[in-house]
Amino acid sequence: MNDFEKHTREELVYHLTIGHAHMKFEDVVADFPEDHINDMFTNGDYTFWHLLEHMRRTQADILNFSTNPNYEELSWPDDYWPKKDAKATKEDWDKTIKDFLKDREKLQKLIEDPNNDIYEVFPWGDGQTLAREVSVVTDHNSYHLGEFSIMRQTLNTWPVGHR
Repeated sequence: MNDFEKHTREELVYHLTIGHAHMKFEDVVADFPEDHINDMFTNGDYTFWHLLEHMRRTQADILNFSTNPNYEELSWPDDYWPKKDAKATKEDWDKTIKDFLKDREKLQKLIEDPNNDIYEVFPWGDGQTLAREVSVVTDHNSYHLGEFSIMRQTLNTWPVGHR
């Protein structure tokens, strides 16, 4: 592996797990008040849990696409979002977070594995590479992490003293 590829892999992992221009997933969901997981923000049509579950489903789909030669495309938006009236329990909330982190770790390991050519086009796709798919996950997650953070601000769910 040359230095450029090594650096690219490190940057992909950094953006996926920490990020230069967005908060870490773990920081955004930390100390979230359980009694607000099903709250909707003003003029919104989804809850905090809906948004996290959407992120989890999307990331899981991209992981599946990146590793499964028999990948079958999901239906948008039905397979990517919970039903609008779905309510989460604390167990659902915790499972969404746990599964999101587990799948993110799997993506990280795919990137870090030198046996995976991050630039090789997937034979079952239409031009996608591992590097591209991880970039899509990072972009999607950072967008929604910002949204989640603003939702927390507008609905006053950050812990006292949060900056």
